[in-house]
Amino acid sequence: MTIFLGCGFAAKYREGGGNFSVPLQWMLGLRRLKLDAIWLELLLATDDVTADQARIRHFQSQLRAHGLAGRYCLLYQKPANDVHDFASIDCIGISKRDLLDRLAGPNVLLNLSYSIHPPLLLQFERRIFCDLDPSEIFYWMTKMEMGQSYHDEFWTIGLNVDGDDCQLPKSSLRWKTFYPLVDTKFFAPQPRPRSPKFTTVGQWYWGGAVEVAGEFPDLSKKFAFEPYLNLPARAPEARFELAMNIAAEDSERERLRQLGWRIVDPHRVARTARAYRRYLAGALAEFTAIKGVDVAWHTGWISDRAAAFLASGRPVITEDTGAQNYLPDENGFRFVRSAADAEAAVREVLRDWSRLSKQGRQCAVEVFDSVKNLRRILDF
Repeated sequence: MTIFLGCGFAAKYREGGGNFSVPLQWMLGLRRLKLDAIWLELLLATDDVTADQARIRHFQSQLRAHGLAGRYCLLYQKPANDVHDFASIDCIGISKRDLLDRLAGPNVLLNLSYSIHPPLLLQFERRIFCDLDPSEIFYWMTKMEMGQSYHDEFWTIGLNVDGDDCQLPKSSLRWKTFYPLVDTKFFAPQPRPRSPKFTTVGQWYWGGAVEVAGEFPDLSKKFAFEPYLNLPARAPEARFELAMNIAAEDSERERLRQLGWRIVDPHRVARTARAYRRYLAGALAEFTAIKGVDVAWHTGWISDRAAAFLASGRPVITEDTGAQNYLPDENGFRFVRSAADAEAAVREVLRDWSRLSKQGRQCAVEVFDSVKNLRRILDF
């Protein structure tokens, strides 16, 4: 049986090591399970053929770096289209003939965030929708086709999807839950770093949108971090850093610097999955805020990045989306609702890092490990 991992967001963003790391955790887990797995990556052609070829080469080099050179099929579609048809797709990696032969036999598609669309999608025997962003996926499923008509099973990292307090848009689908995957062999515990650095990695601005009470709230990290921007002044014994995409000429850089935040370029410090791993290991802990709709709707969302921090033995300070109820009591997280809560959590991490580090690692192994979650989803 072939297990296909459907993805459409890794190859196109070649500077994003954290982005590439997401499907990588799935593939490493499938390899640990000794399954016949193929990474099926969709890359839509742009008007810049040279840039497209650079993306393809970078994607291939990253796969080689992780021993996956013979374990992928990059579907290069030209011209770009939401309809994924073999007639407009070139196969890079395994051949189209090999792909068709595998599709003719027993197979499963793990379709991350509806990356693979019909009619290609309909060629797979067992089609599993794997939702990585419940607030936006659930909302847009009420407005348009997002794969709800074409899959056999639906899985989400919205851990609180069935909770009484969950306010996600109502869905007629039967959702099952899984935890964000981290390969606990790839992300191993590391010694305490010398610097008391609290950091996170991401996009400062965000173009996604969901409607809440007739309005479209700001879902950016910029907006989410506002209540916490005085944290460096509140806890001067710690160091606060953001690996965020903020242009050099953007006035936000100076505003954040004056408030005590150091800004680094994620395309430099986390350009590959291994660089991303090193960057996380160089921190004492993660501190991050979450887009408000996940907090307000109590989706139960947790980031894959948080799981990677925990697996590295780094505690995580973040806002609660309702996920706390689905974790062990000792989990390495400190969930906060205010700057005062965050300050107290930072001081606790500084004071009691070893205990929280061990709890986080244990939680990652018990809860977030890729093998455990893949067994759950695949029912193997």
